[in-house]
Amino acid sequence: MSFAIAFAAFSKSFLLVVATMLPILNPVSVSAIFLTLTEGASNATRRSIATRIAVNVTLLLIFFMLVGSYLLEMFGLSIDVVRLGGGLLVSVIGWNMINTNSTEGRTEKLAEAFTPEMARRRAFYPLTFPLTYGPGSLAATITIGVSLLDRSSPGITVVNVMGAAVGSLVVGIILLLCNRYADKLLKPLGETGTIVFLRISAFILLCLGIQIAWSGLSNLISDAIAHGVTQAYEQRH
Repeated sequence: MSFAIAFAAFSKSFLLVVATMLPILNPVSVSAIFLTLTEGASNATRRSIATRIAVNVTLLLIFFMLVGSYLLEMFGLSIDVVRLGGGLLVSVIGWNMINTNSTEGRTEKLAEAFTPEMARRRAFYPLTFPLTYGPGSLAATITIGVSLLDRSSPGITVVNVMGAAVGSLVVGIILLLCNRYADKLLKPLGETGTIVFLRISAFILLCLGIQIAWSGLSNLISDAIAHGVTQAYEQRH
């Protein structure tokens, strides 16, 4: 395998991960949700959580690219079932965010309750999964993982995986920067504008969850109908 072929394969898989995952993960929008769910946390705690989220997402991207399809097959799960369950979970979180009252007294209580242990827990659920890395991201990651395989050349497969891993790292760094400087990204909106933006983001999150769940449910219904029609046809003939 020549250097030119290896470089082309590396670049292709790198760009595939970055170009596919960034629009799905949408770091700028996620940073607004990050601010809401870390209300009351100190700047140091927020930085720590942002770092944990970035590391978690990077590892999840690499992990599910490598073994995601095998895991779903092992447990007998389909992507549509993951979409349905994950979409419902995202919808519930969005609904709770919409109905959250942000008051000075509440913020002070949250600051007291935001222990290091609580920060560690929130860094994975719900901030990493499902809010940053949700069912849509999971489905896209598994699809990318399948496309990395080159059965005719194991060497190309290895280079593809390396490019995808570096792409995942770049995605994680972008997430880290957006979350770490979320307050500065939203500062031009002012206090009232930020509150409005956060509420709109929560509503969009609710709608996205419903859309993801409906996508999974409609596919499951279509598959069930198609299976029923096939069985009825076979019984008649």
